[in-house]
Amino acid sequence: MSDLDNINSSFKQKFNSIKSKDELQNLKTEFFGKSGKITNEFKSLGSVEADKRKEFASSLNKLKDSLTSQLEKKYLEFETLEVNEKLKDEKLDVTLPTRSFQSGKIHPVSQVIDEISSIFSEIGFSVAEGPDVETEYNNFTALNTPENHPARDMHDTFYLEENKKILLRTHTSPVQIRTMLNEKPPFKIIVPGRTYRCDSDQTHAPMFHQLEGLHIDKNITMSHLKGCLDYFIKEFFEVKNIKMRFRPSHFPFTEPSAEVDIGYRIENGRIVIGEGDKWLEILGCGMVHPNVLRNVKVDPEKYQGFAFGMGIDRLAMLKYGINDLRAFFENDYRWLTHFGFDPLDVPTNYRGLSK
Repeated sequence: MSDLDNINSSFKQKFNSIKSKDELQNLKTEFFGKSGKITNEFKSLGSVEADKRKEFASSLNKLKDSLTSQLEKKYLEFETLEVNEKLKDEKLDVTLPTRSFQSGKIHPVSQVIDEISSIFSEIGFSVAEGPDVETEYNNFTALNTPENHPARDMHDTFYLEENKKILLRTHTSPVQIRTMLNEKPPFKIIVPGRTYRCDSDQTHAPMFHQLEGLHIDKNITMSHLKGCLDYFIKEFFEVKNIKMRFRPSHFPFTEPSAEVDIGYRIENGRIVIGEGDKWLEILGCGMVHPNVLRNVKVDPEKYQGFAFGMGIDRLAMLKYGINDLRAFFENDYRWLTHFGFDPLDVPTNYRGLSK
């Protein structure tokens, strides 16, 4: 009997008595390890006579393939047995009542979007949506943004093409353009959604959430804008009185333009919104620029209106006492458990948004 026959016979004898994966591994090491029987035979090929070397190598390879195949098949058998044993032990009666569970939470950003949508729906606004990837025309040109405006620079905007024709929207105002191009006035919409800018620190993130509002109709004035925002701020912060001021500002797409500040005071280390000797900027607004209306084929001699924009993440931080914007995007379940909201507690104005 040749050495290869002896190896094969020895393997079969030991293989047939294997009862576990550990034993199987030991057998594999005995024959295919660094000093294994098959390994040693390959090492000895150089000492075989030249005229017999080819035949011996062929027989050795066949033996190696045969033993390897048997080992792999046996390993799969042990794996299948283990899975079946686990399944047998882990049977569960799905008709039994639950003992404990963890309920999910609504993210503060989602909660605030629902709250704002609820408020504006009460005064006739509908919700519009649009794509995150926008054209340079909708994001800048149609909104009367000059070619040399700083917002168009690479360090402020994420461009997706070298020619700067496609980009990640820097605000949700392009949805206003899309809405006015596809429909006819009057328009009364809010546009919540994700926006993107090259910025990141404790109060800024490269991806954040904004909400724009637009009301276009005949005979719309700044007094309508002030009344709309006064109503919104009182409802959102759930206060009866609000001290609000409009500061002159500049935006390419509105004229006149203003920043809106609200009064607040510090009480027991917390911000109390409504009244006080301090001012806090919360949004920007103004009357829609006639050039924007012309760009969407709306006659500015017949129609006019107002627009406003606010940061949803910032409003959530102010209302619910969240100090670091970055925590909004860290997927920390403990943070969400603390600041999150009951998924069945849908915001409604009549009983209080956050109650």
